[in-house]
Amino acid sequence: MRFPHGSGRRRWRSPLALIIGFAATATVLTGPISSASAPPVYQDSSKPIAARVADLLGRMNTEEKAGQLQQIAVARMQGDCQWSGGELNTECMKEVLADQHAGSVLSGGGMTPAKNTPKEWAKLTNAIQRYAIKNSRLGIPIIYGVDAVHGHNNVLGATMFQQQIGLGATWNPKLVGDVARATQRATAATGTVWNFSPVADIARDHRWGRYYETYSEDPLLAGDLAASTVKGTEDGTSGRQVAATVKHFAGYSQPLNGHDRVPGDMSLRYLQDTILPAYKKAVDAGADTVMVNSGAINGVPAHTSKYLLTDVLRKQWGFDGVVISDWDDVEYLVTKYRAAADYTEAVAKVINAGVDVAMLPPDDREFHPALMSAIKKGLISRKRLNEAAGRVLALKFKLGLFDDPYVDPAKADKIVLGADKKLARKAAAESAVLLRNENNALPLTNSDRKIVVTGPSANNLPNQLGGWSIGWQGVPEGVEVPGTTVAQGLKKNAPAGTKVDYVADPDKAVQQGKGADAVVVVVGEKPGAEGESDAPRPALAADQQKLVQRLKATGTPVIEVVLAGRPLVLGKAADPDALLMGWLPGTEGGHAIADVLFGKVNPSGRLPVSWPKSLGNDPLHYQQLPGPNSGPESSYHVAYPFGAGLSYTTFETGRPKLSDTVVGPKRTLTVTVPVSNTGKRDGVLVVPVYAARPSSDVLFPDKQLVGYTRVALKAGQSKQVEVEVPVSRLAVTSGDITGQGPKKVAPGAYQIVVGEKKADFTVR
Repeated sequence: MRFPHGSGRRRWRSPLALIIGFAATATVLTGPISSASAPPVYQDSSKPIAARVADLLGRMNTEEKAGQLQQIAVARMQGDCQWSGGELNTECMKEVLADQHAGSVLSGGGMTPAKNTPKEWAKLTNAIQRYAIKNSRLGIPIIYGVDAVHGHNNVLGATMFQQQIGLGATWNPKLVGDVARATQRATAATGTVWNFSPVADIARDHRWGRYYETYSEDPLLAGDLAASTVKGTEDGTSGRQVAATVKHFAGYSQPLNGHDRVPGDMSLRYLQDTILPAYKKAVDAGADTVMVNSGAINGVPAHTSKYLLTDVLRKQWGFDGVVISDWDDVEYLVTKYRAAADYTEAVAKVINAGVDVAMLPPDDREFHPALMSAIKKGLISRKRLNEAAGRVLALKFKLGLFDDPYVDPAKADKIVLGADKKLARKAAAESAVLLRNENNALPLTNSDRKIVVTGPSANNLPNQLGGWSIGWQGVPEGVEVPGTTVAQGLKKNAPAGTKVDYVADPDKAVQQGKGADAVVVVVGEKPGAEGESDAPRPALAADQQKLVQRLKATGTPVIEVVLAGRPLVLGKAADPDALLMGWLPGTEGGHAIADVLFGKVNPSGRLPVSWPKSLGNDPLHYQQLPGPNSGPESSYHVAYPFGAGLSYTTFETGRPKLSDTVVGPKRTLTVTVPVSNTGKRDGVLVVPVYAARPSSDVLFPDKQLVGYTRVALKAGQSKQVEVEVPVSRLAVTSGDITGQGPKKVAPGAYQIVVGEKKADFTVR
């Protein structure tokens, strides 16, 4: 729960802090509540949340409060209570929920009920909830978390949407919000009301295994889409609230060598001006929770950084929700970072830095004793314990868990199974980016009577879905997921009289391609997640490059479709007749790709990231700062730049006009841009608006995105579009190389850049 207040105060204390301070001095009531007396304040749904939290904290003992700081993986209560899964184990439920008073439970990737259906998910969460409430002296419910990062992706039969990186290519906050609402309906139906999404990290290193979980390399675009996801997740239109989680705060996507969870090093200026803005946009959208970066920044593990978690997040930004660690990160302070001598010290460090809840694997038996030890030794104050527990309780009250803790299993299957397919198809089609289209190879027409489809991802649904799909690393072997592959989609959507043949064998595909009207070759990468998906050489595999090259040699038009979580260096596969980036389009991806290839959908996707031309240029992004670079590859050397994307029609963009030519740093500039559809088909144009500086003491990139819009134009239509640009978006951290000056908009000359055209203005 969040309470608004001013930022930047020297003596910051939220209303919740005042309540917690009161609770710390209140008498702890023990024993059952008398049924003859009036219900306590915390059980009265008509009372304000702050009053209910204060009342409940005043009744809880230390062990009960400490339990709220613990989130345990559900496998800790299933089967052998380690990693086996299966049916719930009552003995282990007692230890976790009754003895340790655990406040929350999560299903990590692949941790499902014994039978993976929505109904069984609802029954599982109900069973855990019922046990927790029944065995809690004060009837305190648990909150259940899950990584529903592209739909309710852990549940068999749930519709899986395009992954975040693909949604970034839509440049469409409304659509991204609609996807979040659909996910919210599905998760709410199964009782999993804490969603660890969205990722607000920015994508600047193609080697990093979680690249596909981000929205963009640009902070503004990434922040806008993350904010839309927060709003869509938390709007509660399904009748049950779900909490969103902004992650991974902060700088997780910038490991020094591109490998997951490797420490990162960055200047304070880069952290403040480039890394933090996307998280702040999502937090300002009303996020209930924030998850902390697993890595270290500038030599300090993020989950021990009081600067990040208290000074920035709490005091500067005014966030008063729940901060949770990532998986097993508290123990890693001892076993990996060597930043704490023992578990007790590690627990004290993270809690005192600002973490409210620790996310634990199922084999963790030491967190609760270590937390109690830290409290008894005075390493964690009673005030800090009340603050953290109070935030968790406030979230539970906000989500309605005290008043309506259970879901209806009988309704879950109907709500979840196969839901929102039309939206998933739309999102996947709108995210597809057409990057090359020589001799109008696309769209495929009625004259293309024979089409050969081949490639390792043409008929491979796991490759199409990516990681976090039923299992952590993707669809587990032997699991059948409903969905439509590209080969199936082309067959089902082909116009009458067109024959589509899927040919798995490369040699046969080349042979049959010689007599075809077109060949569609679907290439990409295998699914994966986190470190196991790191790619030190993020290039298309050599055998796939060779297949494209052989098909091209037949003389038949070759349409190359890439299904991957990141742009790949294409090498010998770089010059097909047409190139379409489909990203990881989800269970309806086959239909969506077919819609684009057959021209039912005019592609409107634009790259939210830069596409590398060769290996060795990571990190890569369009905001590279200027300098006396010694060679072409040391500058912005790309195959396709940020914002690239073609259409089946043509557009023209005119010179931008500004509402003012002299503005103050707190003003908003209105940029008016004339746009025209000069082709013969209706289409959608993304209009990015950039800012540039002719000169600047602190280096400024050649251009920086400061606004954008999408406009639908009928064939031959012209419009004037307006984009609002707050001048504050031009702010940079001032000062010398230490970056210790205030963040401000420097006075002087600026330019607005749209396409190749510019307009000058001055900031005073």
